[in-house]
Amino acid sequence: MNRRWRSLLAKTVPIVTLLGATLTGTLHAAEPQSCTQVRMADPGWSDIDATNAVAGVLLKALGYQQNVSNLSVTITYQGMKKGQIDVFLGNWMPAQGPLVKPFVDERSIDVLHANLTHAKFTLAVPDYVAAAGVHSFADLVKHADQFNGKIYGIEPGAPANQNIKKMIAEKAYGLGDWKIVESSETGMLTQVERAVRDKQWIVFLAWEPHLMNTKFHLSYLSGGDAYFGPNYGGATVNTVTRAGFAGQCGNLARLFQQMTFNVDMENQIIANVLLNKVDVNTAALRALKGNPGLLNAWLKGVTTASGADGLQAVQAQLGIH
Repeated sequence: MNRRWRSLLAKTVPIVTLLGATLTGTLHAAEPQSCTQVRMADPGWSDIDATNAVAGVLLKALGYQQNVSNLSVTITYQGMKKGQIDVFLGNWMPAQGPLVKPFVDERSIDVLHANLTHAKFTLAVPDYVAAAGVHSFADLVKHADQFNGKIYGIEPGAPANQNIKKMIAEKAYGLGDWKIVESSETGMLTQVERAVRDKQWIVFLAWEPHLMNTKFHLSYLSGGDAYFGPNYGGATVNTVTRAGFAGQCGNLARLFQQMTFNVDMENQIIANVLLNKVDVNTAALRALKGNPGLLNAWLKGVTTASGADGLQAVQAQLGIH
């Protein structure tokens, strides 16, 4: 994470420190009834589908009800500011940096926890394009005709798309006359699949964890640090909440602060859904059963909504002893 974002997240230290003090102390009285409904958001990304599903399995076993709304990232943060969304598991940094900064600065949302490290998010090309000499952002302009001057992005308004638009507006890497094609994750990957099938040239947004890393032979581009961060868009994904959520719903906040995913687990769920056509909730359930050791750390000190032992409740629900 770069220096600017260390500084930004440092502003949230009092929140996290206060939360840590609350969570390590004695459990207080039961949370208010409003906490039993956990409102979450999903921009339509496979990785957030997966993590939301995992959270949903746990919440159900603990006696909570998860309500997931399909919202763009921008609307998600606005919803959190208005108190309409409680938790979002998809704060990709630094890609969402410019978008999320005003909300963090005004403390209308709280950065609760880094739920995934060793992720990546930047532009990529198929391996045959890389073999032809495209290894960096600076190489793109040399082959503008083969790419038709297009970069394929995801849904309109997505922070990553905004980074690409900024890059084009600033004429970085000689890409001033290029265009971004916006659609959706599924739409973009359909274009990639067609291009790969026909050995056409294409440059597109890519990230890990995601099935695309095994479905396609792709190569991430270097040199995009100014727009996607260093280390090929090396990313951290944070859990963020509406302001005050931790103080009102301490038990839930403890759970979400302790839920830390890994790339392999998310890839496993995504592959089950997209390749094996398994329902995402079933795929999440299978992943949890296959990684029972995670539950000890995730549910340490967590109770059910009614105050019973949370770990025992989840293990009973999953059939783990």
